[in-house]
Amino acid sequence: MTLRPTTLWASLSGLLLATVFASLAVGAVSVSPTELVAWMLGGPLERSQELVLSTIRLPRVVLGIAVGASLAVSGALLQGLFRNPLASPALIGVSSGASVGAALAIVLLGTAGALLPVCAFLGGAVATLAALRIGTVRGRTDTASLLLAGIAINAVAGAATGLLVYLYDEAQLRTLTFFSLGSLGGANWSDLTVALPLAAVPVLAIPWLRGPLNALLLGEDEARHLGVDVQRVKALLVAVVCIGVGACVAVSGVIGFVGLAVPHLVRLAVGPNHELVLPGSALLGAGLLVAADTAARTVVAPAELPIGILTTLLGGPFFLWLLLRARGRT
Repeated sequence: MTLRPTTLWASLSGLLLATVFASLAVGAVSVSPTELVAWMLGGPLERSQELVLSTIRLPRVVLGIAVGASLAVSGALLQGLFRNPLASPALIGVSSGASVGAALAIVLLGTAGALLPVCAFLGGAVATLAALRIGTVRGRTDTASLLLAGIAINAVAGAATGLLVYLYDEAQLRTLTFFSLGSLGGANWSDLTVALPLAAVPVLAIPWLRGPLNALLLGEDEARHLGVDVQRVKALLVAVVCIGVGACVAVSGVIGFVGLAVPHLVRLAVGPNHELVLPGSALLGAGLLVAADTAARTVVAPAELPIGILTTLLGGPFFLWLLLRARGRT
């Protein structure tokens, strides 16, 4: 049974608003709901509360919304391209390439500062371009070849990262470990001004890609007969995913399962129509990541769990449920 669009938008918008409100209110410095509403309307707060909200929690919430929406939409785009619900942004090598870029920055440049996200973004871009180049034969991108190229690049990138581990000292290893597990803890307004335009690219591309992706559901030949430039759509889609996911990994580290599980959940609720799947994935991805970040910084307070651990803990049982559900139908 599929949900009506109005029910979908109301439910996902309500979830996002609730998680944003909870994330701003909950923490070591508590802010009551009435105080939070008054602050949103321009009212005063205690100095400590205002500093925490404006410089720590609000940037984290904005980053969580941007990263969650971008990863989820990127996953939905790739699932539509491959026509496979198990496709994810990691499949084409973006995340593993970004990890190699970050590892090189830590080892060779000895930095965990401003150059780390730049190197991570460049690493993801290089890996994705390599997968696209290998998967393109005689001017056409073959979906199966692109998939296999991504798997091979992931393997090579994983081996390269493992090799670099031997060169780390303890502090560098700790930095890379936290990067590979993901966190929104470093959110600040200066980084957001650079990352947000890039992370928003997959969401902004929805109006141009939802129609061609619906046509691709019928098959590539049928899509061509409907007037879709399939090769151009494939290249544009991979570029959009590379930019969005590369920016997300650069500022938040590697956060797994959002791009894999969220689009699948939305598709189960509303069907395969990308007119609904893509914006629905953006709303659900944003809400879930903000909720996960709130849990990550409060469950073991005053310490903080890497957010990638929580998303993986949620994603693993979800796919076990899918497996059992599929077996029950056979």
